[in-house]
Amino acid sequence: MNNLLEIRQINKTFHPGKEVEVRALCDINIDIERGGFVVLSGPSGSGKTTLLNIIGVLDEPSSGRVVLDGQLLTGLSEATLSKTRRDHIGFVFQAYNLIPVLTARENIEYVMKLQGHNQKQCDKRTLEVAQKLGIETLLNKLPNQLSGGQQQRVAVARAVAATPKLILADEPTANLDSKTAASLMDMMQDLNEDEGVTIIFSSHDPRVIKKAKHSIVLKDGKVVTNEQHS
Repeated sequence: MNNLLEIRQINKTFHPGKEVEVRALCDINIDIERGGFVVLSGPSGSGKTTLLNIIGVLDEPSSGRVVLDGQLLTGLSEATLSKTRRDHIGFVFQAYNLIPVLTARENIEYVMKLQGHNQKQCDKRTLEVAQKLGIETLLNKLPNQLSGGQQQRVAVARAVAATPKLILADEPTANLDSKTAASLMDMMQDLNEDEGVTIIFSSHDPRVIKKAKHSIVLKDGKVVTNEQHS
């Protein structure tokens, strides 16, 4: 099997107080195929965001390992983790996390600039991705001049433009109306198929969940369902 991501025996325990221990993830074992379109679902507190943060090396597991395209991600130095996030993992946050003083174009280019691409390369790739997402006429606008749906498309464009191996999206449609959410998911599906990028997203929304090719359901920090769909 051609796996991009292998998650083995991942456990995560938090200690919010001296006598208190919260086990957020318990013995998680998951394989994600290259080019997968994967949904993490489950009730609030089931561990979805914690798992995404560990996969995206924003947080470390208490035990276990994560391997991305043959590279062990657990136990690396902060400098190596930072480079891995920059070059291989794209993030789409529920709150968009756009830089308010930068235009849509500058937000999309941001990671590419960090990667060392020149302006001509950035311009070409930004326009290409913006056209796919239907935001090419919005590139000179600031985030506060855009609707929620438009800001989320810019956030998706920023994640995709740097050609990562993996995109992680935490409840990407949570702040959008149903029509905008459906449109955004269609576009993410197209990007998954056209660019071959592997996408893992979390969601509570049944209409979003049914678009996935691979469904993983968490409950109380454990995997209760792990199914591939044709």
